[in-house]
Parts: sequence; C-alpha cells; structure tokens
Amino acid sequence: MPQLPDDLDAVAVRTWCSLALEALGRERAEIDAINVYPIADGDTGTNLYLTVESAAAAVEAVFAAHETGTTAPATADAVRAMAHGALIGARGNSGTILAQLLRGMAGVLADGGDAAHLRLALTSAAAAARQAVAHPVEGTVLTVASAAAEAAQGDERELRGVVSAAYEGARAALAKTPEQLAVLGRAGVVDAGGRGLVAVLGALVEAVTGQAPVRGPRTEPGKAAAPVDGGSVVGLPVGGVPVPAGGALVEGPLDCPEDLDGGGPAFEVIYLLEARDEQVDRLRTRLDALGDSLVVVGGDGLWHVHVHVDDAGAAVEAGVEAGRPYRIRITHFATESGHDVRVQAEPAQRAVVVVVPGDGLAGLCTEAGATTVIARPGEPPASGELVDAIRRAHAREVVLLPNDAALRHTAAAAAEQARTEGVRVALVPTRAAVQGIAALAVHEPDRGFDEDVVAMTAAAGATRYAELAVAERQSWTMAGICQAGDILGLIDGDVAVIGADVPATARTVLDRMLAAGGELVTLVLGEDVPDAMADALEEHVREGYLAVDTVVYRGGRQRAPLLIGVE
Repeated sequence: MPQLPDDLDAVAVRTWCSLALEALGRERAEIDAINVYPIADGDTGTNLYLTVESAAAAVEAVFAAHETGTTAPATADAVRAMAHGALIGARGNSGTILAQLLRGMAGVLADGGDAAHLRLALTSAAAAARQAVAHPVEGTVLTVASAAAEAAQGDERELRGVVSAAYEGARAALAKTPEQLAVLGRAGVVDAGGRGLVAVLGALVEAVTGQAPVRGPRTEPGKAAAPVDGGSVVGLPVGGVPVPAGGALVEGPLDCPEDLDGGGPAFEVIYLLEARDEQVDRLRTRLDALGDSLVVVGGDGLWHVHVHVDDAGAAVEAGVEAGRPYRIRITHFATESGHDVRVQAEPAQRAVVVVVPGDGLAGLCTEAGATTVIARPGEPPASGELVDAIRRAHAREVVLLPNDAALRHTAAAAAEQARTEGVRVALVPTRAAVQGIAALAVHEPDRGFDEDVVAMTAAAGATRYAELAVAERQSWTMAGICQAGDILGLIDGDVAVIGADVPATARTVLDRMLAAGGELVTLVLGEDVPDAMADALEEHVREGYLAVDTVVYRGGRQRAPLLIGVE
C-alpha cells in the first residue's frame, strides 16, 4: 500500500491531478446534462475535463523533465505547473474559474503543503476566483469554493482532516445551490460547475487519504439533490420540479426559454493574452460593457480571457489593444446547442490538421490548405484543442499530423473522439515539424484516402530531423556532459552534438546528417536567428554537398532556434 502524504508534496499533486481527471471523465456527461447556467449549452463537464487534462499534462511534463530518478520534483514546481497548465488549457466559463482556483491555491502551496498552508490556499483560491469574475453570482461554483474554504478553517490539524472538511463543506453548499439560483431551482438541478469542483475536491481527498469519498452533494432533510454516478439520491421537489431517484436528472442540455431566448449574447469568446496588468484592468472594463459572463484570470503577463458577447470581433479587438491575444476560440451558442436553423456548409471531402511550433509555420501550412494548431513553448495542445481543429477543418476525412513524439497519445485520443463524431481520421505519427512539412508537400486531396495517407507517411518517414536547443543545466547526454548554456544538437531526438554557439553546432549537425545522403535540406529559423546565419548554412551545404537543395522558412516564436530536416 503506498504511503499516504503528511503534506501535499509533488507526488500528491500529481496523484490529485490524475484522480481529478479520472473523476471528471466518469462524470462529465452527467455534468454536461445539468448545465443550465450561465447558458444551457451542455458543455460544463467537458470543459472542466479538458482544463484538468491540460493541468495534469503540465505536471507530467515536470516529472518527465526531472532527471535525478531518485527524488521527486519540488512541490512548488508541481503546483505552478498545474496552475499554468490549467490556465493555458482552460475551457468555457467553468474551466476558466477552475484555472483561477488552482492558481490561487498554487500561490500558497508553493510555500508549503501542510494543513495550515492548505487552509490558506483554499481561502486564497476562493477569493481569487471571485475577483476574476466581473459579476459574481451566488449558487454557482464560486459559492461552493467559498464554502469549501470556510469549512476547512476548523480545528483539524492534519492534512487529511482539512481536505475532508473542505470536501464536505463543498458538498453541502452544492446541495443548496438550487435555492440560491432561480434557474437551477426551475430545472431541478444543482450547479454544474459546482458539481465539477466537488469532483476535483473529492479527488484531493482520495489523493491524501487513499480512500475515495462519498460522491455527490450532501443533502439535509427537506433539501433536494442531483444524483451522481447513477446513484440513488431521493430529494423533495425543488421549485415545483420533481427530482427523481436514481439516474441522471436530464437526458441532455436543459432548455430554459427565459435564459436561452431572452436576448442573451450569441457568442462565447476565449483567448490567451500576453499583456501588462494595467492593460488588463482596462480590458476588463471594455469587455464588461460588451457582454456578460466575463472572467479574466492569470497574472505575470499571461491571462486567460472568457466573455459572452454579441460582437465577437469587438471582443478580440479589445484583446489586441490590450496586448497579444492568441489561441482565440469563438463559439456560436445557437450552433453549439442545436438551435441554429441556418443551412450548414457541406463538409469538404478531406483536410489536413497539423500542429506547428510557431506562427511562421502556421502561415505556411495555412497557405497549403491545412488547419493549424500552434504549440507554443511550454504549452502543448490538449486533445480537446486537436478535436476542435478537426471540427474546424469541416471535412469527412482528416489527416492529423502531431509533429511531436510527446503528442502521440494526445493526438490518438483526439482522433478517437473525432471518429465517434463520424469523421474518418488517419493519424500520421510525425515527430517533428519538418516531417509534417514533408508530409504536407505530397498531400493530394484528389486521390484515394488510403493512398494519400501512405504517401504522406512515407514522406515523413524519409525525413530525418534535428533541432538545436540551449542546455538549461549541467547534465549527462549521449554526446557527453553538457554545461548550462551549451548549444545542443539533437538528431532524431537524441543529443548528438554539444557546441559553444549556434552556427558551428548547426554546421556539425548538418554534416552528420548529410553523411548518410540526402537531396533536400529544410531549415526552420526561430524569431531571433538572423538571416545571415541561414545564408551561411545554405552556402555550407552548397559547397560541401553537390546536388543537395536547401529551403529556408521563418518559424517565428518557437522553442528551438533552429529546426533541420534532411530528405
């Protein structure tokens, strides 16, 4: 039996994220089904799941990068990664608020994970979430978070007691949400976002105590509750609506005419924003005047913006004025909830979805007809983002190019989800952007699907790939011991060259790759690499290797200063 933690260390944080993802995976369909506020679009459970998926992936990346093998990463690294992952992957109103809750907790837990710090973390989280919401409403996830924080302030001195008290306080508050928010009472359901938070806190209880808690809202005599996990929860009528025993309360998103058809905003707009704090204050004021359900979370120069508006363009323009928005996602509520009667465009026969490391390659691939997903440094896309891209491609057949070995499982999950929606998806396991470029170059939508996939796979497989990276610390590599600041040349994923500067290391990498032959060299330059270096590398190839052509692309902001492909 694994040893239970006395405080919330990095391993416990990792376990918490994993268990929270499992819990939301089990419950997301039922949480989607009771989603009636702030709009009945039936996606709260899915949004929470995708947000936690991104948080869990970020924590896993911290563990993967930890090289000692004998000790775990620092708690501060784990909780900050969890909060950052949730921030960049937050989806919808509920996911954005959950990201701020985790960020509020991380700010305290980075200093310690004992009972006292957890009490303070829960209080900080609840306060941060309320501050992030332009107009807080009681009977929502904010109420449940506040109740959890208040319940944790008891006499319990052990971590187990604090997490259990917080969970029970959240359950009790969730059961009362139909009394606090009229739309919930009319529908006979508890708040969907609050129920998701209870699932996340339940996972924390299990991570700390080793035992799964009783799930669902805690009821009192004469109070109603929503069934959880298909359990039998008998409640009295709420607002005149009978609450059944057992099973889900509803079979799909509940329609509340007074909320859906009462002139509410037509679009949900979400984006990440790089901006200074003072710019964000002005952005909040402008977006608040444009719509409702405004939530702005984050800090330290990176923010996640969520708002419901009628003028989606104005919401994005406000972000442009404040800083640099990216990962922009605009959803038309009527289309998402099945109320739009407009004729949808006929889907294309085939499309390509490609993950790229920077804006420059995104433009290149878009010009070639592909739908792109940008993987920014430290921000790998979650499966939900890839599914969104497949949907945007709007085709019967899709070829998916992840361009990163670390995204193999994420891409496979996205492909499987898209297949359940009737899209034929082929995953070509490209491990680098230059392999994706090679595959896209031979793509022919007019030939048979299987034939096209085979040709693209062959082109990717025939492309050797390399990248240059800067060593962050001293470590042992396949090429010897490197020091912090050394330039590393990685060929096919392994360190093959350790150099002192980028140009010399690049030349050595090219020589090693071309020693095995080649006809075409592809160079993808990072935003800080001068054109003169590309010219020098082209000259190096031309002088040393006859009949080998070179093409150069600007990759923009990307993790590596230089990507190299040899076909």
